[in-house]
Amino acid sequence: MKTRWFLLIALAAAGFCQDGPKKLSHAEAMSAAVSKVEPEYPPLAKQLKIVGVVDLEAVVSEDGSVEKVNVVDGNPVLTKAGTEALMKWKFKPVTADGKAVKAVAPITFSFK
Repeated sequence: MKTRWFLLIALAAAGFCQDGPKKLSHAEAMSAAVSKVEPEYPPLAKQLKIVGVVDLEAVVSEDGSVEKVNVVDGNPVLTKAGTEALMKWKFKPVTADGKAVKAVAPITFSFK
């Protein structure tokens, strides 16, 4: 009976301790990217001479498509253009223990 309880508790704990998406380094993210779309420089940013770096995180699904983009840092006028471009990227599926998993890929765009 004790063995059953131990097994039940161990299985429950394993379910609650699952890791979130696998975090990639910038280099890993860039090497996993198979299709990249460069952001268009927003006309308003050109007009106002806004330049800068935009740091984003792509949440990559198991099939390599971008599910969501999180803005880490950057001017909102530029982050919108970066987000729209990054949503069109495609990545090689990321694996862990031989199984495709979700991943978070840091991506930086520079607007000059």
